[in-house]
Amino acid sequence: MANREQLDKFVGADCWAVVGASEDRSKFGNMTFRELVSRGKKVYPVNPNAKEVEGCVCYPSLSALPEKPERVLIVVPPKRGVDVVKEALELGIESVWFQPGAESDEAVDFAKRNGMEAVSGHCILHTR
Repeated sequence: MANREQLDKFVGADCWAVVGASEDRSKFGNMTFRELVSRGKKVYPVNPNAKEVEGCVCYPSLSALPEKPERVLIVVPPKRGVDVVKEALELGIESVWFQPGAESDEAVDFAKRNGMEAVSGHCILHTR
């Protein structure tokens, strides 16, 4: 588990992608997106099933983003997490955050084995 200093440093990044961003304001994929935007971050929503999230163009994948984000927040079912981490690694993204419920041992282990910074066990909504 990361300590407070590590979490603060991780959250300090300016450019994020939220994989699993949702149009539904009651879902964590939307709440986390709005939270990062409220903190002044540049945030790209990623969801192949949405055209926009909170008025922002939504992208179908990390590969489709107009720039490489510094951090990827993963808010998808655990079985999809490994694919997200693999795509992030292929793009040279070195830091991922698994929202509670999105992590799997396989995805977290894959990230760490490949030299990525991986945060799990913490909710980004509680890092203020």
